[in-house]
Amino acid sequence: MSQDTGYREIDGSVMEGGGQIIRITGCLSALLQVPVNIVRIRAGRASPGLKAQHLTGLHLIKDICRGSLQGADFGSNQIHFRPGKINGGDFFADTQSAGAVCLLAQIALPVALFAPQPSVLNLRGGTNADMAPQIDAFTEVFLQNLKHFGPNVEYEVVKKGFFPKGGGEINLFVNPIRSLQPIQLDNPGKLISVEGWCFCAGSLPIKVAESITRAFKEELRQADSPALRGLRVNIETYKEAPNAAFGNGSGIVVVAKTSTGCLLGGSALGSPKESTEETGRKAAHDLLEAIECGGCVDKYVQDQMVLFMGLAGGDSVLRTGPLTLHTETAIHITEKLTGAKFDIRNDPNDNSWLIHCKGIGFKNNYL
Repeated sequence: MSQDTGYREIDGSVMEGGGQIIRITGCLSALLQVPVNIVRIRAGRASPGLKAQHLTGLHLIKDICRGSLQGADFGSNQIHFRPGKINGGDFFADTQSAGAVCLLAQIALPVALFAPQPSVLNLRGGTNADMAPQIDAFTEVFLQNLKHFGPNVEYEVVKKGFFPKGGGEINLFVNPIRSLQPIQLDNPGKLISVEGWCFCAGSLPIKVAESITRAFKEELRQADSPALRGLRVNIETYKEAPNAAFGNGSGIVVVAKTSTGCLLGGSALGSPKESTEETGRKAAHDLLEAIECGGCVDKYVQDQMVLFMGLAGGDSVLRTGPLTLHTETAIHITEKLTGAKFDIRNDPNDNSWLIHCKGIGFKNNYL
């Protein structure tokens, strides 16, 4: 317990030591109505303390639950957050930069799911930016995996936005739920389809996206993965309409679906610092890693499932590839704040991992 009466102290420098700790802690604080004091925020990073994207996310959940937030200044290494009553309605957040809208969704979406009324989250910033999921991966992989717990979140991508200016905009339409159901995702099954999207925007010509797609398919062909043999890889390659994107950008997101309903993603973001061929190869390696790791989710979705497992009622199980530091951090914070119990075991048969969780059965008392 923090020296400040009633606040649970969370060390923001442990394990992954980045913005993820802020997002999970803030989200669970709002849901569980537990005041938190996050200290040593991003202390081990080259540029420690709160950045614009973290501040925007904290203010967003403060608005949703009408809480109080102290110390939330740019570069601050400590904040106090005291949540209030969660509300539905229309909420707006803008990083005013290429700060990722998907990371804003990570902190706010679970809170909105347990509101008394439906919510619309209007999120602005970078939709396809470094160090965060691309919006296409968020909508086509994460939101689809979220359905295993029960929620079906509708979305609208108004405009894509890229580094350095952002300018992207999405809407999430969130209907509240009473509770989350536990998941049993332990059988990856066999691949039945591979589909994806490769885009370019702004002044970049369509040949940029076409080159990324070609390189992606060629890398997969050369890899000759047994899991992909006989499967047709369908990539929709296109240029965004002028009103559908702000600035120049390119990227590719690919989704592999299995016979047991698992969805695994692979992606890469185009950059002026690398060739289109390199972008395509990166996405291919990303997808190959996901489908060959033996898990039911890819490494980017892995950690995002943890919070929902902790809140769900009953026993959940999730088979994954090698655990990421983000996942280990998510388990640490979720256990600490919720009291949920996690057990992690290696499966010697295929070197995958099984995450077992006895969730707390959190209920929406507003419904």
